[in-house]
Amino acid sequence: MNGLDGLRTLAVALVLVYHVDHTLVPGGSVAVDVFFTISGFVITRLLLAEYARTGTIALMPFYRRRWLRLVPALLALCAVCLVLAAATSLWAFEGSWPAAGLAAAFATNLVRAMASGPYSGGPLAHTWSLAVEEQFYLLWPLLLLFLLRRLRARLVLMCVAALCVLPFLWRCVLWNPDAVHRIYNGTDTRADQLLAGALIAVVLARLRADDPRLALLRTWAGRLALPALAVLALVAWRVPVTGDHGVWTALWYTAGFLGVAVVSATVVAGLELRPDSLLSRTLALTPLSWTGRNLSYGIYLWHYPVIRLLASLGMKDGLLSASIVLTAAMALVSYYVVEAPFLRRARRHRV
Repeated sequence: MNGLDGLRTLAVALVLVYHVDHTLVPGGSVAVDVFFTISGFVITRLLLAEYARTGTIALMPFYRRRWLRLVPALLALCAVCLVLAAATSLWAFEGSWPAAGLAAAFATNLVRAMASGPYSGGPLAHTWSLAVEEQFYLLWPLLLLFLLRRLRARLVLMCVAALCVLPFLWRCVLWNPDAVHRIYNGTDTRADQLLAGALIAVVLARLRADDPRLALLRTWAGRLALPALAVLALVAWRVPVTGDHGVWTALWYTAGFLGVAVVSATVVAGLELRPDSLLSRTLALTPLSWTGRNLSYGIYLWHYPVIRLLASLGMKDGLLSASIVLTAAMALVSYYVVEAPFLRRARRHRV
């Protein structure tokens, strides 16, 4: 897990840089795609481990743990934004009241998907990705439990693989230049990126330790993980993900998301199966792994309001450095004051 935690750190850092100045990393939003795949893998692995141990998935305790992990810190962020909206006239916090309601209900992505043009969303527009993940967390355990109870292991694997393809086909059906917001923000149109991680978890759960196919998978995942990470870095550096770029935009919004899911899943598999590799050991370095494990959620929550706050105060020179420092400080406060106490409660309720 340490390598995956380090990958989280890289991903959230890329998102922060992208939101400060997207010209530095035109494709920096690809980091959100990586987050989706990591989340799909981690959650599915936990669910499969519980099913193997108990013969079922306790849904209500699962939802309770997810609530304790995600919601208190999000509500704290919403509260701060509302206080600043009421107490100041800074443009950074305009529209905070409706945005906070949508964020707390994990519905920001639904409004963004239905918007005919760019959606501002005030300081909480970035919570669309949290909404996608939470909606996935709500539905996926139910579907996975149904598959596990009704089908043999091989058929479960085949069904999950088939589910990975369905969002791509659905995007092809939906595609037109006016549908970019619908496709980019919809849980149904982004599910393949979460399911790609889930598929890796299902594959690893099905293969025994002495299965030669596992050894083959370990070998190739280890070889391909670093090139796959390099591909993601190249996309972030050179590929304009948003905007109207003609045929390229059509390809990206249909096949591109699935391609990124496959590449991200390759990185995840390599880190999971080859913890002894140079890439895994590098990402598992304590500063990276500790930050990814404990602060990545807080950094993601706070970075966007912080950037808007500093920009509304007129800061231009040094905006990136100041955003990093202040975001890290707020993430630390969020972790120790809000997240850690609720995480301890979640652990007490773990099956």
